[in-house]
Amino acid sequence: MKELTSSEIRSMFLEFFKEKGHKIEDSASLVPVDDPTLLWINSGVATLKKYFDGTVIPDNPRITSSQKSIRTNDIENVGVTARHHTMFEMLGNFSIGDYFKEEAIIWAWEFLTSEDWMAFDPEKLYVTIHSDDKEAREIWENKVGLPSERVLNEDENFWEIGEGPAGPQSEIFYDRGPEANLLPADHPESYPGGENERWLEIWNLVFSQYNRLADGSYDPLPNKNIDKGMGLERIVSIVQDAPTNFETDLFLPIIKKIEEISAMNYEKAGKKKQSFKVIADHIRSVSFAIADGALPSNEGRGYVLRRLIRRSIMHARRLNINEPFLSKLVPVVSEIMGDFYPNLITAEDFVIKVIKKEEERFHETLTEGLEHLIEIFKLLKEKEIVSVSGKDAFLLYDTFGFPVELTEEYALERGFDIDLEGFKVEMEKQRERARSARSNDQSMKVQSELLAKIDTESEFVGYSALEVESKLVNIIFEDQFVDKVPGRSTAQVVFEQTPFYAEKGGQVGDRGLIRDQEGNIVARVTDTQSAPAGQNLHIVETTEDLILGKTYHLEVQAFRRLLIERNHTATHLLHQALKDVIGEHVNQAGSLVTANQLRFDFTHLEKLTDAEIERIEDIVNEKIAAAYPVETIVTSIEEAQEMGAMALFGEKYGDIVRVVSINDYSVELCGGNHVRNTSDIGLFKITTESGIGAGVRRIVARTSEGAMKWIDEKLDILSQTAELTKAQTIERVIDQVKNMYKELEDLRRENESLQAKLSNVQAADIFSHVRQAGEYSLIAEQVEAKNIDQLRKISDNWAEENPSDVLVLALAREDKVNMLVAMSKDALEAGLKAGDLIKEIAPKIGGGGGGRPQMAQAGGKNPAGIQEAFEAALSWLEEK
Repeated sequence: MKELTSSEIRSMFLEFFKEKGHKIEDSASLVPVDDPTLLWINSGVATLKKYFDGTVIPDNPRITSSQKSIRTNDIENVGVTARHHTMFEMLGNFSIGDYFKEEAIIWAWEFLTSEDWMAFDPEKLYVTIHSDDKEAREIWENKVGLPSERVLNEDENFWEIGEGPAGPQSEIFYDRGPEANLLPADHPESYPGGENERWLEIWNLVFSQYNRLADGSYDPLPNKNIDKGMGLERIVSIVQDAPTNFETDLFLPIIKKIEEISAMNYEKAGKKKQSFKVIADHIRSVSFAIADGALPSNEGRGYVLRRLIRRSIMHARRLNINEPFLSKLVPVVSEIMGDFYPNLITAEDFVIKVIKKEEERFHETLTEGLEHLIEIFKLLKEKEIVSVSGKDAFLLYDTFGFPVELTEEYALERGFDIDLEGFKVEMEKQRERARSARSNDQSMKVQSELLAKIDTESEFVGYSALEVESKLVNIIFEDQFVDKVPGRSTAQVVFEQTPFYAEKGGQVGDRGLIRDQEGNIVARVTDTQSAPAGQNLHIVETTEDLILGKTYHLEVQAFRRLLIERNHTATHLLHQALKDVIGEHVNQAGSLVTANQLRFDFTHLEKLTDAEIERIEDIVNEKIAAAYPVETIVTSIEEAQEMGAMALFGEKYGDIVRVVSINDYSVELCGGNHVRNTSDIGLFKITTESGIGAGVRRIVARTSEGAMKWIDEKLDILSQTAELTKAQTIERVIDQVKNMYKELEDLRRENESLQAKLSNVQAADIFSHVRQAGEYSLIAEQVEAKNIDQLRKISDNWAEENPSDVLVLALAREDKVNMLVAMSKDALEAGLKAGDLIKEIAPKIGGGGGGRPQMAQAGGKNPAGIQEAFEAALSWLEEK
């Protein structure tokens, strides 16, 4: 076996399959693009679903990749077992209807055992197959030459996730030797495929040959697929002879940095080794995810990030690290992985900023959680309960991020125990809720193969022409290919050439007309989309028959296209202006370019200030006024990168790309339509800026006619305001509004003064109506007041004058009641509590309430019950 670094192993894998005719696919963003069924990219195949389900036909049916992936379903096992991780790299090779089992198996064996590649000892390799997969056994034994006793049957070797592709699988295991096995030799799990440390699974070969239907039955797939996955961390642990994945060059530099910060030795840490491992694992996940555009929040993937950061901080406490430290590990992650994932390096400052901010926030949250826990301890002590309930422990964990271990630690210090089983029940309920939310979405269904069968060539000529004569080559009508579609019908059609742009890259599809050779309109194009093989698919509403093979005149709606082009070019200018004003960390997180407006989503933590928005607008309008030429070239992806072309994160690009340059100010890879000169845009105006999710902002803007129309609408509103405020001109509106506001403030203060005087008059009358209730004096009155605030003011006067031990006030407005109870100092010292009394009398007014010992409030819907409530207060006090 060769001595290799993790980077060398990754490169060798990709190079091996490149030599076998595979296209190397770049690792996709951990944040799924156009796939709402996934929280994270969790495997190599997850990024290729569009190929496996037939939505898109790949240029090359052979694909290989090293895909970063996140899975957090068994986060508690990280650091406990030797190989669990929240983030891992999946080395994969895939065949989309091309080669199948024989090549998949033989190439796997060649890569592992050949002296030119990994050079593993063949005697140390075992495989498992599905018990019914005779074809796989025949290949392993007769083509590879593996002895039958090292080819084991496994009934569970079958891969499926709901409806969609499914099939048997074959797993390859490496024998680490008897000394690696922590189980007795005769243990039932002591075999290749069992739960043990001797035989380590290193490669899973999935043979997708069936389509699982909704009823649970299986149909053979017309195009069989291969999905092979090898965990990089596992293969590296074997090559580097590491007892666990954490002792490899993927993790050890991070662990060394944690040693430096904590002043603790990893090898001598005993049980605390787990904390080193958890932190090393989690910082990788967090760094990669933030670099890919995810940000901590209270929901979705943001919640996962927040949980990983907080788990790391709690484990750091076990290593005597009690201050923010995680951000110091980010450069180490970049150093280890940055050669293959350069965005880790370019986003490093931003990742550090986000993590540091989140750490500081959590340290504040810990303080809040501890205060809440102390309140729980007080209540338990009052009620003479000795155990913190599972629900309370889970509330602390879920709301404050307070780890249950910390709750247990504080509880034991104060003489309480904790219902850990109850906590586990609440945790399982949360997992079940999450599973239920995902269960209906995680199947990879095989879509209709009809669109995938379109194999005719279709050329897009819409960059230079908006009208063209072209032959109709495909018609899909009522879910089948036809030679003719009748008038007054809806169909999907493909032409040899088309000027109609198909929706992609955020730009909507073109609309327009189809005419016959006499110039008569025979169909309206209502939308244009992409077929799986890339043809532009026209969705049409016919007015006359459309006939296959006939030539038609295609005509794009020219003015609509022009408006779209203006908005699209403005989007490029906006993107660069955001980077100039806000920072290089800004990345596109989505866009929509229509004729009416442009919408641009981008990564940023904070709301833009008015000054920032104004500066961004100014920059874009400066570039428009400068009349910069907008040029496009078609070149190789390598040359485009050398030009500094901006690639949209998460997008996949082919070997040949289109580069759109705006005088070198903005250079982006883009297949969309653009104006020839920035002056064609006319005017740019941001209409809204808002947050749409954790760390994602949205700008909506308009250009040219749309911007002018928007400005006219706002000027009209301003003119109406001038008229209503009698400002005479719009220039005087602000001064007039300020004057009116000042007058309103003066009136408000005068009104408050009158209300205070009225309250004093009312209070003088109310305070004279004192009733005796046993040992206590009571004032219970219904008052005329504007709101609950006036009740509080009367209560404040009562507290100063102290005319009784207890005060009960009621305010009735239509069918609603507000009630207030206050206790004097003497009443409080006697053990009376306002909260107890309000709970006793609130049901009389059809409501409920609560509060502090000295004051409590209630609301209800039964004004007729006010007097009954007063009598109940009197009785309650007499009993006391």
